[in-house]
Amino acid sequence: MSQEYIVVYRCFLRNEVKMQIIKYFILFIILVACSLIGRYLSRKYIIRVNELEEMRNALNMLQSKIKFTYEPIPEIFGEIAQATCKSVGQVFCLAKEKMVANTANIAWEKAVEESENNLTKEDKYVLKTLSKLLGQTDVEGQISQIEITQKFLETQLKEAQQQKEKNEKLYSKLGTTIGLAIVIILC
Repeated sequence: MSQEYIVVYRCFLRNEVKMQIIKYFILFIILVACSLIGRYLSRKYIIRVNELEEMRNALNMLQSKIKFTYEPIPEIFGEIAQATCKSVGQVFCLAKEKMVANTANIAWEKAVEESENNLTKEDKYVLKTLSKLLGQTDVEGQISQIEITQKFLETQLKEAQQQKEKNEKLYSKLGTTIGLAIVIILC
């Protein structure tokens, strides 16, 4: 009788150890998943800053091309779309496509609104201010409107950098902290 009892007890211990290993593995996965979610949420602040900087560079290119090349706006937009990152280039590419059926100012507004990026509503509003004189005035009028938009964009960029500094660490640490809390509760 004692021999059977020992065998059953050893089997029980083996199963208990296996269950503990599985439990700790699942808890580890929960911790890693929460940490990754926190980092993913913090990433959007980094991407927004990068997109605003890229848009600032694209507007500098637009200003230079309008000032010195006298190319048509659709051609300039096509060149800028190829020279910039995907999300910013998409705005210029959409605007170029929409200029087939619309004026430059309407096409720009629609492109800014329809583009898929991490820009906020305020960022998009600032970019839409460019459309007021785009393609409707002389070169100097368009350049002055680009400069005004760039000044507004600088303000948005400073705000985005402040939010990035504040929220990037917050979300990263919050994800890890929530993961640890869940692990502690489930232990």
